[in-house]
Amino acid sequence: MLRPMADVELRHLRTMDAIAEEGTFGRAAARLGYTQSSVSQQIAALEKAVGGAVFDRPGGPRPVRITPLGEVVLAHGRDLLTRAESLADAVDRFRAGNGRIDIGTFPAVSRLILPTVVRRLLAEHPGCDIRLSEVTPEDPQIGDLDLLFHYGRIEGDVEHVELLDEPYLLVADADAFPDGPVRVKLLDDAPMVAWPSTHHQKWLERTLAGHGARPRIVFRTAGHETVVSMVRAGIGSAVQPWFALYGSDAWSDDRLSIHRLRPSPTCTWYLFWPAGRTQSPLVTRAIEVAVEAAAELAQQM
Repeated sequence: MLRPMADVELRHLRTMDAIAEEGTFGRAAARLGYTQSSVSQQIAALEKAVGGAVFDRPGGPRPVRITPLGEVVLAHGRDLLTRAESLADAVDRFRAGNGRIDIGTFPAVSRLILPTVVRRLLAEHPGCDIRLSEVTPEDPQIGDLDLLFHYGRIEGDVEHVELLDEPYLLVADADAFPDGPVRVKLLDDAPMVAWPSTHHQKWLERTLAGHGARPRIVFRTAGHETVVSMVRAGIGSAVQPWFALYGSDAWSDDRLSIHRLRPSPTCTWYLFWPAGRTQSPLVTRAIEVAVEAAAELAQQM
């Protein structure tokens, strides 16, 4: 008869996992830092709890063999061990002050929002551990991250807040267009410098096409500054996100003109976090500061 599963301890499951990987009780004991008799006692306790043998023991130096019952216990046991590790990590992250926060980001956020977030968190929680990582824009996954900045919606069980709507601007030769906003349709078949066909560039070109403009891409290059340099050289115009031009000398360069587009392609910046996860004070504060910093940037636009 199966005894209450409360009798199954995580240490027993870790020991079973080590034996299954190492092949013998002796090697598992060496790996875990136990005596071989302690390993045997733990497996005996596990087998008593589940009501049957989890290993066949041929004796001598020959490897043990996992039983069919053992296969079931090991499969579910490994899942429990993974969950236990996640629980321990979540508890560590929950502790305020000397806590830890993992943030996924992309370059514009790293340059314009995260410095404010990091500065304030370090000032309020001097010992906190802030870890930043850039997320693949083609397939953003929140995974074990506490927060994820992204310019677009993501799949998965997440909650979010909208930070700002970033418009795209037309950068052109100073005499190419009249002053003021430019209708997107005027860009149809116009020579244009663009990024390579990245996920975001494809989105931009689809958006322009949806408004009746299919520019003639005459040159592709990575880097917003490089794109603007090509426009300055007279190769063609370019459609750039507002923050790519933030703080640049393009605004004061008399060889260039910068125009709003009508209608304006707009990219929404979001901040995501896992749904249902209890947030530490550190994460809660990071969200608050990010929203404040985004609002300040939006006012500048």
